Amino acid sequence: MAYTAPYIDNSGLHIDTYYNLRDQLVTECKNIFGQDIYLENDSQDYQWIATISEYMYDALQVAQLVYNNRAPNTAIKAALDSIVKINGIKRKSETYSTCTVTVTGTAGTIISNGIIYGKDNIKWDLPPSITIPNTGSIDVTATCEVAGPIVANPGDLIGIYNQTYGWNGVYNSGYATLGSYIETDSALRIRQSKSTAQPSNTMLEGTIGAIAQLEGVTRSQVYENDTGQIDSRGLPAHSITAIVENGADKDIAQAIFSHKGIGCYTNGNISIDITDTKGEITPIRFYRPTYVDIDVTINIKSLEGYTTAITDTIKTKLQAYLNSMKIGADLTLSALWGTALSAMTDLSNPTFSITSITAAKHSQSQGTTDISINFNEVCRGNIDYITANVV
Repeated sequence: MAYTAPYIDNSGLHIDTYYNLRDQLVTECKNIFGQDIYLENDSQDYQWIATISEYMYDALQVAQLVYNNRAPNTAIKAALDSIVKINGIKRKSETYSTCTVTVTGTAGTIISNGIIYGKDNIKWDLPPSITIPNTGSIDVTATCEVAGPIVANPGDLIGIYNQTYGWNGVYNSGYATLGSYIETDSALRIRQSKSTAQPSNTMLEGTIGAIAQLEGVTRSQVYENDTGQIDSRGLPAHSITAIVENGADKDIAQAIFSHKGIGCYTNGNISIDITDTKGEITPIRFYRPTYVDIDVTINIKSLEGYTTAITDTIKTKLQAYLNSMKIGADLTLSALWGTALSAMTDLSNPTFSITSITAAKHSQSQGTTDISINFNEVCRGNIDYITANVV
């Protein structure tokens, strides 16, 4: 194809390919020095043209990136961080999973900077100083040392990393509250779009935007039932239902109260009283998501170049995908296939093939059908529940 100079239209700044740049320089060189000049791949002149073409293409790519960084829908990384500040928001930083654990030992024992670990050998930090009471046990919050949605099921956190005399054991009877990775560009763009909806055409959009930008909130979903009867999800008539992961109860309730419509019922199993400027108290209700652990079995045929590290990558990617799903989103088996295949660096030279994938809610019989998730549920991935069989 012939070379096309950079131009701007309604869809943005367009630049030509490296190959067209190179071929254009070859043509110009022949026009200057004669058509009989030798410019095959093994010539020094061709190598020089290829080098110059690469530098030109790099410069054009930078120009295109700078142009795209002016708008939130195309900006990336630091440029996107700067743009969203206009809307009064910033990229959410990474957070760490937390879990309530029971520490046991001899009464009066002081544990300083205690560290425990789970079945996956990931470390969790206890509060800086713990004193075992006369009862011989105390419940404290352990914080994972690794950022992101690190899972800890009941009974996982039982290892003591730095033993202290008088400290006998540790145990978690409940699930960990999942942390989160640093907010991605795509997630930040979505939240920026929601934030601009606060002075929006509808109160529902404003409510969604207000909740999404709250400090600590990692995922949220808001449903509206504007009919006079219970809807297909089982939500009450003339109501809004918010399901919010993390964030402070009071902040969430205040955001809903400030943006919901007059007379609109707020649905949920958590109720927080909000007092308005006239001293009137209104109970605001919402849900926390119910986590649904997913069992996955993937059968893999290894091809040339396959290693055990690829098996670990597949399982890690499947776990990450399950922990990134939206609240209320059904799990499709096709998405698991695509996620597993993303562990392959070059699809044109495959190192494995997938013969089958089955999944189910934890402890249920696995199959190949999609998994339905309730409006207030969200999938949760646990690498211990992901089985990879390699043949």
